[in-house]
Amino acid sequence: MKKILVIGASGQIGSELTGQLRARFGEANVIASDIRPIENDANSETLDVLDGDAVKTICEKHAISDVYLLAALLSATAEKNPEFAWKLNMDGLFNVLNLAKDGLIKKVFWPSSIAVFGPGTPRDRTPQNTIMDPNTVYGISKQAGERWCEYYHQKFGIDVRSIRYPGLISYSTPPGGGTTDYAIEIFHEANKTGRYSCFLSENTRLPMLYMDDAVRATIDIMEAPADSIKVRSSYNLGGLDFTPKELSEAIKKHKPDFEIQYSPDFRQKIADSWPASIDDSEAQTDWGWKPEVSLDQMVNIMLTNC
Repeated sequence: MKKILVIGASGQIGSELTGQLRARFGEANVIASDIRPIENDANSETLDVLDGDAVKTICEKHAISDVYLLAALLSATAEKNPEFAWKLNMDGLFNVLNLAKDGLIKKVFWPSSIAVFGPGTPRDRTPQNTIMDPNTVYGISKQAGERWCEYYHQKFGIDVRSIRYPGLISYSTPPGGGTTDYAIEIFHEANKTGRYSCFLSENTRLPMLYMDDAVRATIDIMEAPADSIKVRSSYNLGGLDFTPKELSEAIKKHKPDFEIQYSPDFRQKIADSWPASIDDSEAQTDWGWKPEVSLDQMVNIMLTNC
């Protein structure tokens, strides 16, 4: 039986991914870790991913075969602390890739992001291979990480797998400092106050994905046969795409009195450099990716649970 380590298990993705992995592979076979202690979890470790010796010790202690490396500083937060963002996003990746190179672990999942694209990238149905000119610290680190993942695969045969997440929407954890966080905040405010002030303009179209689809994609790519994984940098992953105005109109179907106003801030410039929609045909062809949750379904779920 494989033994799995999730690094960054308390975050937006990690908290839900850990639960789904345990449901599939068993509680004791999935070790959750984060920089702060995880309460009420007997199968967890406190871990700073920047401490390479600590990562190695935990992998040896639990005979880890697969690592899901989710620890990162997200786009908006990273702009406020660029040097630490680069260090966290890059050194953590090196620590895990080098353990795989040394044969201590067998398989690595590392997430990239649509932030790898930039102002020169085609915005509509952004292709898998295209111009990548990121202009944020987060995007620069993710682009560099993609190159290192591909390099370690080609040079050392490391089985590393990756997807470029779009904006992810979930009610289980609070927003984590991303440019697409409006699409989470809006539901909490719709239920709490009936109004929302959006930090992006009304017609800012961005790729999005409901968390259940994102978690399923993450597990599916890791469980796919190795010879099905043709892209060793990172796969485009699409699902939904909408604007704040379109999302507010979908909310008004349930809450007719909901009000929204627009006050774009520094995150608008980040959003303007990202794709409006994603071409994920290679993920569909190679390992069978297909989104399941529609915009209306997502809105209903979020309003019910936020």
